[in-house]
Amino acid sequence: MSRAITFVDPLAPRGYSGAPGQLEGLGGTEATLVRVCEGLSSRLQIMVRQRMRPDRADWWSGVGYAGLDLKRPFPEAPGTIVVVNSWKVALKLARLHPASRVIVWQHVFPGRHNRALAPDLAAAGIEVLCVSRSHAEWLRRFVGGGPAPAIGHVCNPIDDALAPDDTPRDPDLLLFASSPHKGLGQVLERFEMLQAEWPRLRLAIADPGYLAWPVGRMPARVLPLGRLRQPELIGWMRRAACLFYPQGQFAETFGLVIAEANAVGCPAVLQRGLGANDEVASTAAQCIDSSDPDALRRAVAGWRDAARRPSEIRVRPEFRFSQVLASWVDLLVPGAATRPSITPVPSPERFTTWQEISTPTTPAPAANPTRSQAISATR
Repeated sequence: MSRAITFVDPLAPRGYSGAPGQLEGLGGTEATLVRVCEGLSSRLQIMVRQRMRPDRADWWSGVGYAGLDLKRPFPEAPGTIVVVNSWKVALKLARLHPASRVIVWQHVFPGRHNRALAPDLAAAGIEVLCVSRSHAEWLRRFVGGGPAPAIGHVCNPIDDALAPDDTPRDPDLLLFASSPHKGLGQVLERFEMLQAEWPRLRLAIADPGYLAWPVGRMPARVLPLGRLRQPELIGWMRRAACLFYPQGQFAETFGLVIAEANAVGCPAVLQRGLGANDEVASTAAQCIDSSDPDALRRAVAGWRDAARRPSEIRVRPEFRFSQVLASWVDLLVPGAATRPSITPVPSPERFTTWQEISTPTTPAPAANPTRSQAISATR
């Protein structure tokens, strides 16, 4: 099999690469793709094809970036094609490249219309790679009841060097560091409730800026930070008493900012049982029933008190870039990959979306996966 690997992003709003400024205004999916591709480029020939990029190839950090033409085979003749999110594009590319391995790199929860495509993915031998264990388990339930593609997961990576330092943390500073469509309206309501108990409390909001979203009235003592460069965002995480994310409206497939915050010693306030929260948070105390005002007050009080002492919060080691990259190498290097296998899953009648769950439930706690377990299906 060819050692050429082509990553395909058919959905990004514009072309991008790892060059300075290229990722500004984009989200975690694009940043993760660039990081993984640059890490793989020392072992494999990597090309990234994007719908919104001119066809000419540009190169940065050993990675090629070019346009996307779905009418003819790619000239690099890739042995493996990794498609971001789009099941339809993956099927087209499997037909254009019958000898290539095709993987959908699933960063989001797919819509209901995707379920009808699951048998086609299975018939074409297309695999699906999710970004967390809980995301993969959800997807198996989603496609249950018939032929389904192979499903596995490799977590999104954080920098190996992220660690706590001696920056003093402010007990009166909370931080929201996500796009406003990820439950910010609910977060603001709950922040305003807490101000009755702690009038000096402030909420800093770092908005990556890739989606305008109405959130209603802003309470007092909200600090809009706008779009921050990564070092600036990490600086706010070091200062904050906690990452303040007590909302039950938006489920994260991974939650990169949660892992990054934990890596520098910043705890999080998260909704228990929602998306990948329980998997990514490094301690169970960070996940609560955020709809319970008393539970929310206790959690914030605890983290405000802890902010006066050196932090004991640390990130789960399996999210470190070096470990994640090793999983990608296992997945993609010929002869080294343990491919995900198809597993029995519940019937579609038992499926509910995260948005339909009125009272989130806590998933079973996960043991730290080995490298091979992280890229193979849960049996």
